[in-house]
Amino acid sequence: MFQFTSIEQYQADLHSGRTTCEQAVRHFLSHIDELSSLNAFVEVFTEESIARAVELDRSGRKGKLHGVIVGIKDNICYEGHKVSAGSGILQNFTSLYSATAVERLLAEGAIIIGRQNCDEFGMGSTNENSFYGATKNPLDAGRVPGGSSGGSAAAVKAGLCMAALGSDTGGSVRLPADFCGLVGLKPSYGRVSRHGLIAYASSFDVIGVLANSIADASIVLEVISGPDEFDSTNIGQKPESATTDTTSNKKYRIAYFPEWINHSSIDPEIAAAIQKKLAQLKEEGHTVEPVTFTLTDYIVPTYYILTTAEASSNLSRYDGIRYGQNWHEESQTVAKFYQQNRKNGFGGEVKRRIMLGTFVLSAGYYDAYYTNAQQVRRLLQRQTDLIFKDFDFILAPNAPSVAYRIGEKNTDKLAMYMGDIFTVFANLTGVPASSLPVFKHSSNLPFGLQVLSSPQNEVCLQRFSHHLMQQ
Repeated sequence: MFQFTSIEQYQADLHSGRTTCEQAVRHFLSHIDELSSLNAFVEVFTEESIARAVELDRSGRKGKLHGVIVGIKDNICYEGHKVSAGSGILQNFTSLYSATAVERLLAEGAIIIGRQNCDEFGMGSTNENSFYGATKNPLDAGRVPGGSSGGSAAAVKAGLCMAALGSDTGGSVRLPADFCGLVGLKPSYGRVSRHGLIAYASSFDVIGVLANSIADASIVLEVISGPDEFDSTNIGQKPESATTDTTSNKKYRIAYFPEWINHSSIDPEIAAAIQKKLAQLKEEGHTVEPVTFTLTDYIVPTYYILTTAEASSNLSRYDGIRYGQNWHEESQTVAKFYQQNRKNGFGGEVKRRIMLGTFVLSAGYYDAYYTNAQQVRRLLQRQTDLIFKDFDFILAPNAPSVAYRIGEKNTDKLAMYMGDIFTVFANLTGVPASSLPVFKHSSNLPFGLQVLSSPQNEVCLQRFSHHLMQQ
């Protein structure tokens, strides 16, 4: 019987003949069918994935991800396949090209098994804002898996694929990883090409990885990273491999923000677990020091002003003519035509954020909100740069609580937004961050540790994350 433990072990089994790509694909397809109630996938590429597995078995190609079965979030383009970003306005749209990240997966022998459920256009923290309905947490079907890459996280945790690509605009990889007990890796802004990722907020969006281990996440990130002429914000260089030197005894300088660990919203068990971890690292000989972070109260407002402004601009293309479903009625004016298409096509949360973004960009409010938020973002970046001159890593929580119950936060949107307080920081500053599944709550639900490093320093981040996972 087929069993998956890691990409390395799986590829060793392929090499020795103990299994085949086709056996692996059929195993995962069977599990997807059995656990369809999770609503993790919006479309499964059944025949195509089997055919590709057979081709790989015959060809014997040995790419870095040869035979590895991957899911992709429903906002990442795959040529000839539907992509909707979890939205009704794009429900019948077929992509004309593949995202650079997808092309690189395929070039290294990966098998893409399907597209995975997500909050509409990546706007949400619970995966309840999808046109296709809520995804359930495989650890507790009454709870959310986190968002917006909730379908990707649920699929990896439930054993429906080996790894998955998500996107992270304000924590959308790390929060689902936290709620489901996975590794979630958000690279530096520009490390992975955004070409083919449907935009929510262009200066924040990053393609990230969800996996069962740091090693699995690292090899996927290594494959999808690198220069791309189609993305002008791309860093332009490929990072070195992080698969070596994972047992280094190097002592690191670690910072933490007391304002975060002692925040009024945080579950006492989460705060205590992180404090215990910090004490343990100090006992190991690492330098562990508190750093006062005076801008904490400005993080969430700044994030939502800037991202909604960018969303207002990015989503203006979905009008039923250039892109989007067309709910045409005769004798309509152009204004009514646009209004009806967007009214029928967008969900409530997307409409809310478009209106917020349009407001902060409007005459009379632009300087008061958008300009000031940009200035605060720059202050955040400067303060972060200063911290990383003295420290190698920042340790922090991912979320104030464990996974919410389905529907728990729907009546208080402000409380939902404030739940992003610890993750949006990495997107505002562009630094890489990982969520590590190292803790368990008294409710028997997992929660993770967030580790952040300086920009373009993914290799050290992954090596230190591996060390934390081994403890």
